[in-house]
Amino acid sequence: MAFSLLAHEVSDLCLGKPALRSLSVSATVGEALSALKTSEDSFISVWSCDHSAKNIEDECRCVGKICMVDVVCFLCKDENLLSPSSALKSPVSDLLPTSHSLVTHVEPHSSLLEAIDLIVQGAQNLVVPIRSSMSNGSRRKLLQKPQIGLTTMHKGCEYCWLTQEDVVRYLLSSIGLFSPVAALPIGTLGIIDADVLAIEYHSPASSSLPAILRSLRDQTSVAVVDENGALIGEISPFTLACCDETVAAAIATLSSGDLMAYIDCGGPPEETVRMVKTRLKQRNLEGMLEEFALVSSSTSSLSSSSSDEESSPSPKTALSRPGKYSRSSSYSARMVRRAEAIVCHPGSSLVAVMIQAIAHRVNYVWVIEDDCCLAGIVTFSSMLEIFREHLKSMA
Repeated sequence: MAFSLLAHEVSDLCLGKPALRSLSVSATVGEALSALKTSEDSFISVWSCDHSAKNIEDECRCVGKICMVDVVCFLCKDENLLSPSSALKSPVSDLLPTSHSLVTHVEPHSSLLEAIDLIVQGAQNLVVPIRSSMSNGSRRKLLQKPQIGLTTMHKGCEYCWLTQEDVVRYLLSSIGLFSPVAALPIGTLGIIDADVLAIEYHSPASSSLPAILRSLRDQTSVAVVDENGALIGEISPFTLACCDETVAAAIATLSSGDLMAYIDCGGPPEETVRMVKTRLKQRNLEGMLEEFALVSSSTSSLSSSSSDEESSPSPKTALSRPGKYSRSSSYSARMVRRAEAIVCHPGSSLVAVMIQAIAHRVNYVWVIEDDCCLAGIVTFSSMLEIFREHLKSMA
């Protein structure tokens, strides 16, 4: 049985995975925003080739991925807050990290152990070529609405990608092979990372922007703590990714604690919305709401199936329905999570923490002490290090 697991290939994990929808690196931030708001996926891959060209001669490779958090953090820069419309004309490459190692191409015959090695070394997504018996025409017929600026074909080939969660789920199905390691406490295994990203509850949300970007790159989150270091909640890239671009106004004007309430899946209190508008006016940034409203309007007009209920907000109500409710219907159907942090304790078993993270669709779990003080964080990457060593011992 152990030998069988070692014999598994990356292609075994790709069964049923959809083809990647992607943007060309020549696209603008505005085009990326439109694509994100009409896509069924939180992330969109970015490729080196120009899909608008009739003949693609250059090598076509995935060079990164973007989500709404990338756009929001970009719009939160001081110069972009003054003129969001100009910022949206910037190239989408401005959103990509300098390192391309977060997204790595692998062959379908690569081993499961090789895939785990790449993830432990820092890869978040493994791009794999896939074969499908479905024709391109059949694929287009299955799409319920046009995908703005997106394509799945790259020089006649389609790709999917594997995430850290995909690999962890796959290993969980054979967790019995990792006994007794899987039942040991995470504190005993030494996988609790005390180097966490944290911000104080009353501090300006804008001061957390570097931490938000880093947590997006690390696939973790930013802890919100009180003055004693007790965990109150979090500012999660996963939750922010379900908002629209107007959340940039909230980040620019609110405290970290107020931002948690603002991005909560139930929608922000009206009092908080009024607070954002008032502070924007005080900073002479009220015009940004009008620009955001125009962007939302132009995006909605590109979607042929937009309903009256999902019509774009006017400048006066641009902040009245943030979060998943102001996105397209595809976003409304997504699972979004509250700003409450998912926690465990140093005595929790590895398999229990795995199940907890998978159940909440996150790549990490916060670790707290009995007094609720933050002790650290456990990530999928650190879990996979343990499984990698166990698999190598089987070889």
